Amino acid sequence: MAIRKIALTGGIATGKTYVSDRLRAAGVPMVDADVLAREVVALGTPALAAVRQRFGPDVIRRDGTMDRIRVGQIIFKDKRARQDLEAIIHPAVQKAVDKYFASLPKKTPFAVADIPLLYETGREAQFADVIVVACPRAMQLTRVMERNQLTKEDAERRLAAQWPIEKKIEKATFVIKTDGSFDETNAQVDRLLALLTAGKSK
Repeated sequence: MAIRKIALTGGIATGKTYVSDRLRAAGVPMVDADVLAREVVALGTPALAAVRQRFGPDVIRRDGTMDRIRVGQIIFKDKRARQDLEAIIHPAVQKAVDKYFASLPKKTPFAVADIPLLYETGREAQFADVIVVACPRAMQLTRVMERNQLTKEDAERRLAAQWPIEKKIEKATFVIKTDGSFDETNAQVDRLLALLTAGKSK
């Protein structure tokens, strides 16, 4: 029987990392697209060379690695630049995610890929189910400002670069809401794990 492939997504600062950590702690096999995205632009990779060619030497640090802060400043102010970066990185990440699932033991009942831009990159059809981690937009905005020490304008720009969280909720198989206490979030994750272990979608 094929491994049930599940995607975990959400929006920036919706609490996805917390939910991801809980699933991992429960023993769920997981792969993180953000980690892979850093690996595919590591020193000496073709993707890093493509980033340098597209964005210039200013986005490369003295040690030869990509300056993620500088790149972020560019792409969140320029939609075309963001699309160009995604065109460089996302195909390599997708290949790495596919390789991860293929490497799992065949008896693995399900595994989860943590993919922040799942819907934005049109990859949801590759998964049997999608878990969306969500909170109200106002809470999301406040969290982004506090976590990244951004102005409201910059935080709004980052949120605008992703699908609205309400739109993701509409398309989700499962929704974990993080606007309550940690105990409430934990209870939702526990219910989700029970469903997944039983092979159910609702």
